[in-house]
Amino acid sequence: MKKFKIENAWVCKINKTKITPLFGDLTIEEEKITSFESKKFTDYISSVKLNHRKSPNVYNVAGRVVTIPQVNFHDHFYSRLAKGLDVKGDTNSFYYILHNLWWKLDRALDLNMVRASAQMAAAEAIKNGVSYIFDHHASPNATKGSLTAIAEVVKENNLRASLCFETSDRNGAKLANHALKENIRFLEENTDDDLKAMLGLHASFTLADDTLAEAEKLVKEYKLGIHIHLAEDPTDAIISKENTGKLPLRRLRNYNLLNEKSILAHGIYLTKPEYNEIDRAGSAIAFNLDSNLNNAVGLPNFGGITEGIPILMGTDGMHGNPGRTLKNYFLLMRNKGLSFDLAFKFVVKTYFDQLAFVRRYFKDFPGLNVGDRADFVIWDYVPPTPINSNNFWGHYIYGILERQAQSLVQNGNFILKDKVLQTINEDAVNKEIFIQGNKLSKKFKRIK
Repeated sequence: MKKFKIENAWVCKINKTKITPLFGDLTIEEEKITSFESKKFTDYISSVKLNHRKSPNVYNVAGRVVTIPQVNFHDHFYSRLAKGLDVKGDTNSFYYILHNLWWKLDRALDLNMVRASAQMAAAEAIKNGVSYIFDHHASPNATKGSLTAIAEVVKENNLRASLCFETSDRNGAKLANHALKENIRFLEENTDDDLKAMLGLHASFTLADDTLAEAEKLVKEYKLGIHIHLAEDPTDAIISKENTGKLPLRRLRNYNLLNEKSILAHGIYLTKPEYNEIDRAGSAIAFNLDSNLNNAVGLPNFGGITEGIPILMGTDGMHGNPGRTLKNYFLLMRNKGLSFDLAFKFVVKTYFDQLAFVRRYFKDFPGLNVGDRADFVIWDYVPPTPINSNNFWGHYIYGILERQAQSLVQNGNFILKDKVLQTINEDAVNKEIFIQGNKLSKKFKRIK
């Protein structure tokens, strides 16, 4: 679609660290926002007519809210076929959840299953207003080409993503080496304006010193950020110390793996000095609170983390809605006794931390201003009371994030319109997902 207009929208424009909701019409042309025409909401209310004539080049959102797209900073596409698997063995600790579910699942995946998982994840993302994803992949017995399989799905759906393969020594040094090679192969063959690369690492407690030494060389040579689980559970520190004599963060620091392009997922069991080290390195911590609750591993020290560390929201593959994570972040802070003012302060900080971090990978990530890329969510939310810069966050937490995405525009094209996927034949894709999920389920049962 070359030119069209989004009409009667509350457009939540971003200017530095302020969000200003303005009512009016957006014009989209050649994949960019080319103009914004301000209108009076009171005039719109008094002139609403039923059965108004529709134009193919005008999309009347009827007073709904438009924001920048959501970003998922820590996802596992490969997790999507795990629903309903017959898990045998102990799952009463984080270590056994990994052994009896996730590390069996990832060993069972082949490239067709990887693609089906990515298709399911893409559909979930789009329906939740997510069009930028930082994924952390694992399929150790189908390593080569796995990131390309995911990238193809990302491209087909007009999404943007940073991809990596989770390097680990838990299956032996040979497969760890294959994982490192897949990260670099993808970087060299597949990256472009819409696909970026990181160096994927599982977690310190499954990584040998030799592997981290090789990772250090690659990070330096290719100027990469790492994407790693850090201090998700005490297991990370206990086993790292037993095997290497060092705690996880010290190992990352010793191998020069912390930098401003790195994502450290979870970051629950860290000390104040360790947070200070992360701050000095410029790395970000991605919270995955729903997953933490599900695995009973504890929660981050809300309010105790060094202020300079960028805080990001992820889902850890549990679902595709980082907005739910942000809402739960707010509620869990309140549950811990933080005041409304302080909880809102952390939410606002995180929102703009995320904006700054995603631009480290996608410099043209928009702010809904004239000249920006036309990437935005139209939420199925019409403000029931006035909306402005002062009360936007109340609308966002208690209203917008409780609603579905009505439509999602990416690079000037609808990829979701009136809650209908535009890039996916959902019926056909769901059939393929079930075929691959059924194969996985049978295979999973045979793995010891």
